Amino acid sequence: MVRVFAVLTLVLAVAMTGGGTAGADPAAHPLPSVDPFYAYDGSLAGMAPGAVLRSQPMTFATPTLSTPITGSKVLYRTTDQQGAAVTTVATVLRPLIPGPNKVISYHMAYDALGSECDPSYTLSGGATNPIAMAEQTVIAGYIAAGYTVVVPDYEGQQLEWTIGRQSGYAALDGIRAAEAFLGLPSSTPVALVGYSGGSVPTQWGVEVAPTYSPELNIVGAAAGGLPVDLAHNLPYVSGSSDWAGVIPALVVAYQRAYGIDTGAFLSARGQQVVAQVSEKCIAQFAKDYPGLTDADMVRAPYSSLLDVPAVVSAINDNIMGSTGTPRGPLFLAVGQKDAIGDTVMVTRDVEGLAHEYCGRGVDVTFTRYAGLAHGEAFAPFEAESAQFLTERFLGLPARSNCGSIGVGNDLSPTPLP
Repeated sequence: MVRVFAVLTLVLAVAMTGGGTAGADPAAHPLPSVDPFYAYDGSLAGMAPGAVLRSQPMTFATPTLSTPITGSKVLYRTTDQQGAAVTTVATVLRPLIPGPNKVISYHMAYDALGSECDPSYTLSGGATNPIAMAEQTVIAGYIAAGYTVVVPDYEGQQLEWTIGRQSGYAALDGIRAAEAFLGLPSSTPVALVGYSGGSVPTQWGVEVAPTYSPELNIVGAAAGGLPVDLAHNLPYVSGSSDWAGVIPALVVAYQRAYGIDTGAFLSARGQQVVAQVSEKCIAQFAKDYPGLTDADMVRAPYSSLLDVPAVVSAINDNIMGSTGTPRGPLFLAVGQKDAIGDTVMVTRDVEGLAHEYCGRGVDVTFTRYAGLAHGEAFAPFEAESAQFLTERFLGLPARSNCGSIGVGNDLSPTPLP
């Protein structure tokens, strides 16, 4: 098993050496936004969350490499942030070597505003970027280790990035859809894992699971580099050379999810950059606006996006820990490159979330990667997550460190201006 994992990892690492963004034959891989498979115009009334609407075979691939791993895309019914029935797609990948059924719901950090970065598209060889390639390697490792891997397009068909509850619903319904599609019982052991953008469906998934999908047998979850409260992240990345591009991207996502009237507060500069990022993915926009500030985005009388009541209200609706309590066990991790965080995520926010969960009786293991920036913490997080989840599937007791986790930051909602 270890040898198979090593071979697949090496093959995918070689495929990654080209770097950059590559596209495959458009005729063979139409974008999800124009692919009829993704469209569903039937009624969702009476359909249970996770109901499979259609499926399509796929091969796990990059734009330049096919693998022996095959799977299926499944279109399924899920729920959006406001509680309405919607659809999205998950990629279901079976292990090469059959064994006891165990499922990993792996959440890619695709951080997308355009469909070319949907996991169901990139995993099929439609396009890629360095972030996707790194995560595709990790997914191959789980498959080689005997796991069935479910990878949901958790941002939904409207590409609503960082929106919490609906990301969690999409992850949980992706598991339900996979179990139904494969004929697996709901007692099948399942774990959730994701880093950065992928931490959103992971953390929100386990937070809403006790009420939304209590039948699922979730044995553990691992989330790293979490955006716990974007009201804290916003001033941290304002003016950044590496991450300022996320500011207009988040405006796009929140406008889509909440119908915010951005014309009422965006400056001419804000409108320009919002339009420029509106169909891109994080690898294309994060570093493209060095020095862009929060204040640059708005016009008088506003001096910050946090002066806009509709923006603050939407951000408050997505503070992690505010909706429910996971059953655990959880592994939460974050880097710390400077006094605040890992250059984009706020370390004491993640610590505060871990402390809050511990106070509610959740079995939490919290790790801080001292000296590591956000991208640098990805590798140790994935390694520790694999070990943590392996132990959960084996039924071993978790090694909680709740007794040594600090209080962290206050995660109370930001007062409305």
